[in-house]
Amino acid sequence: MRIAFYAPMKPADHPVPSGDREIARLLIQALGTAGHSVEIASRFSSRDGSGDPVRQARLRDLGCRTAERLIRRYRARPAYERPDAWITYHVYHKSPDWLGPAIADAFAIPYLIVEASSAPKRAGGPWDIGYSGANAAIRRADAVLTLNSDDAACLKPVMSDSAWHRHLPPFVDTSRFAALAEFRTTIRAGFAQRCHWNPDIPWLLAVGMMRGGDKQASYEVLAKAIFELADEPWHLLVVGDGPQRAGIVHQLTAAAPGRVAFLGELSNEDLALVYTASDMLVWPAINEAFGMALLEAQAAGRPVVAGNQRGVPDIVSPGVTGLLPPAGDAGAFAEAVRRLLQDDEMRHAFSTAAARHAREKFDLAGAAHEIGRAIDLACLHAGNRAIPGAA
Repeated sequence: MRIAFYAPMKPADHPVPSGDREIARLLIQALGTAGHSVEIASRFSSRDGSGDPVRQARLRDLGCRTAERLIRRYRARPAYERPDAWITYHVYHKSPDWLGPAIADAFAIPYLIVEASSAPKRAGGPWDIGYSGANAAIRRADAVLTLNSDDAACLKPVMSDSAWHRHLPPFVDTSRFAALAEFRTTIRAGFAQRCHWNPDIPWLLAVGMMRGGDKQASYEVLAKAIFELADEPWHLLVVGDGPQRAGIVHQLTAAAPGRVAFLGELSNEDLALVYTASDMLVWPAINEAFGMALLEAQAAGRPVVAGNQRGVPDIVSPGVTGLLPPAGDAGAFAEAVRRLLQDDEMRHAFSTAAARHAREKFDLAGAAHEIGRAIDLACLHAGNRAIPGAA
């Protein structure tokens, strides 16, 4: 099928790396794996991060005009070059979809959403326009796939009773991580030389954007935890960049002088090498939907220590592939890391289990199959929608 793909929060080809952008790219890859042809329908961003009703109204109006232009553009094409289905990734009150429902209605094609959430507490507040727009899109959807099971309860009252809804586990192409495993010793030796580190003691890894809010809060918990681990042998690699970099670097360096290396922003290829070289991922994951880094680390065979919150337990199996202390508790986080530092047997067992866990439950091939099934069922629902009296 010809799929029109749209990400209202951040386009898949956005220059700034993020988990959101990476998931959009993986979705496009999964659709291709399932045999579909994908076209990025628009790069229009509807995101309002500040809760400004005036801005949201402008974005709504601009979105409606963009939808009208797309409809005219598609109508100018031969029928066989028009989209057979529309998929929007990541719909919520800060990034509603003003395009997809209008185009799906204009061409009587299935409308699918991957990753949606509805927050009733936003009704009547500063994000009310975005909240109402997101809910209207969710209500119009023929199928909704959610990456975070935590969203299901609030979605159910909003969705059409006959729409298809399933949890789609987040996923990665595990093969690209598995391919590096046999080169681990060489890769690690290269980083040891670069950082002037001892390759024979455990290397911790943290991956996260250096921005305010929850990311900064996660770094603060991490700094407190590594300060408590001063008596243990370890080094810490940190991957990430952003507007709060200076403060975060100072905080982590002060907590563990001489033991932290900052690698900045890395490409996917270079990040895969860092996962391979490290021994475990340590990320407090404050208010993370699930955390792509947690999944990528496991795909590389790295155990995880992360805060037990929101979608994190969906992808990290506690006591099998990692440890999940209470979110935000720096002391508990430090003790969980200490357990893995002191227990080589547990760490190695978690490593083996993590790679298997990612391969069996979170691989791109499985996601491609599930997305293909969602498209088929959305087509059925869209066909029923066009039949008077049909469910």
